[in-house]
Amino acid sequence: MTTEQGKTLKTIRTYRISEVAPYINWFYFFHAWGMPAHMVSLTRIHDCEGCTTAWVRSLPPEDQDKGKEALNLYHDALRTLSALDTAQDSTYAVACVCSAYSEEDDIFICMNDGTVRLPMLRQQTPSDDGLCYCLSDFICPRERDCDPTGHRIGLFATSASRSIVESVAEHDPYGIMMRQTLADRLAEATADKFHEEVRRQIWGYAPHERLAFDELHTERYQGIRPATGYPCMPDVSLNIVIDRVLHLEDIGVSLTETAMMQPHASVCGLMIAHPKAKYFSVGRIDEAQLHDYAARRGMSDKEMRTYLANSL
Repeated sequence: MTTEQGKTLKTIRTYRISEVAPYINWFYFFHAWGMPAHMVSLTRIHDCEGCTTAWVRSLPPEDQDKGKEALNLYHDALRTLSALDTAQDSTYAVACVCSAYSEEDDIFICMNDGTVRLPMLRQQTPSDDGLCYCLSDFICPRERDCDPTGHRIGLFATSASRSIVESVAEHDPYGIMMRQTLADRLAEATADKFHEEVRRQIWGYAPHERLAFDELHTERYQGIRPATGYPCMPDVSLNIVIDRVLHLEDIGVSLTETAMMQPHASVCGLMIAHPKAKYFSVGRIDEAQLHDYAARRGMSDKEMRTYLANSL
């Protein structure tokens, strides 16, 4: 479903598991199971006995048992994904593409019924190029001429069906772990697929983009997609602000008292299209920035400290 009114374009999608499974980044699946990073190479080999045997033998002797374990995990994951490809088990996505402008370290999102302020944090230690970045740098001030993508912003959320995990018996810890790990990967894979649709069709600023899955995973596309909790946007309480724009309940997502998303296999954040947009880490902030940011968020310093404890 897509609705367009004035300055805001809202899109909601429901995907079958088979539609998003090709977008899974298996590196993070194996990481969740404590596997060495190079095990992801098994996802690129032919699934015949000869190829899998040759792959195991190509590993250092000390890694071959791990390799056999990784193969079993991968095959179990593929079987689970096949079993999940039903109408009951789906993934969901919602995005709003809005006009926006920046004022110093704030992004202002122009909605049909008013403006939403999205405060950001700025680095205090310069990056390698000597600059201290803030996400608001990639959204243009209201009156300034710049790349057209700098005057718009996307807000998004994706989620995997609760039933993916809830349908597993409590006495099956391996099955629960497998499905929870896959649900997390499917929520991220949905973000990759949905973001591709946004770039090529919904927002349409990159209509001719054609990237392989590996290129999507290494973010070879124009723009960035920072999620709340990312190093450049560490404050998860921004989920509350994003919810005001997206209405997360439209895809079955709710927020806890501490602004965490439920179900756990959910992602939300921003889509920034400016060609110079880049990821960075805010790093540590001092008490002065904490106080300034809390004031812009409409919170007390004490409240804000609970969300930024790891950044202080």
